[in-house]
Amino acid sequence: MNLSERLGLYFKLARLNRPIGILLLLWPTLWGVWIAGNGHPPWHIIAIFTLGTILMRSAGCVINDYADRDFDKHVQRTRARPITSGKIAPCEALWLAAGLALTALLLILPLNRLTLLLSIPAVFLAASYPFTKRFFAIPQAYLGIAFGFGIPMAFAAQLGNIPEVAWWLLLANVFWAVAYDTEYAMVDRDDDIHLGIHSSALFFGKYDVLAVMACYAATIGILVGVGYTLVLGTFYYLGLLVVAGIAIYHYTLIRKRQRENCFKAFLHNNWFGVTVLAGIVLSYLLHA
Repeated sequence: MNLSERLGLYFKLARLNRPIGILLLLWPTLWGVWIAGNGHPPWHIIAIFTLGTILMRSAGCVINDYADRDFDKHVQRTRARPITSGKIAPCEALWLAAGLALTALLLILPLNRLTLLLSIPAVFLAASYPFTKRFFAIPQAYLGIAFGFGIPMAFAAQLGNIPEVAWWLLLANVFWAVAYDTEYAMVDRDDDIHLGIHSSALFFGKYDVLAVMACYAATIGILVGVGYTLVLGTFYYLGLLVVAGIAIYHYTLIRKRQRENCFKAFLHNNWFGVTVLAGIVLSYLLHA
């Protein structure tokens, strides 16, 4: 195998060919970056957290495929993945994940001590999430913490402390992650039953659609509270009104539990996250 082919396998292993995961991790991180920066975060902070998000999500995907290598061979959709197919050795994947995580760590070395300390649980959450599917009934909630941990780190990097609003934003992200990843889990429900893997779609059972909509409602409700606390402007609330419409649109997609539409709803959450961010940015720019 030549270098070009091997790099192509690394690219697929890190899911860089499927950026939806990066975006779902990036948008809430930037919510925190913008609010912590009072609407004017330094450009180097934006760059560090954007690149760090890409690197840590990529490392998490590598660890996920390493952890699921024995499960993936039984699922048509995943059996061709680089580790499962034998094209990348498990130990090689671990070295790749370590390299990606180390590069992310190097990015935050110029930041303050609190941010560096927070990187320890951040790495632990990213590395341990894939294994929670073995024993945790709703691993999607754990995913929400892992995907949202950039929020308190963004506040720590700019303020030197973590105010209460950061934790509320993290909680909003947990509910959002349960919503969109349950939609994803509804796609893989039959495979998860066969393999004995836990997921929120299995846990909620026949109430899965109701649970997704309740989680969207909780997300939006918490974000309304954040806006009220920070006295954000009209554009922020207009953004939340739009995301409420997006949530309703997702209901129309998932209510019949068809695989293709559930996956379509999952992918469409990119617009949910970026709309919240747009509302935050415009609110700070235009709020008198």
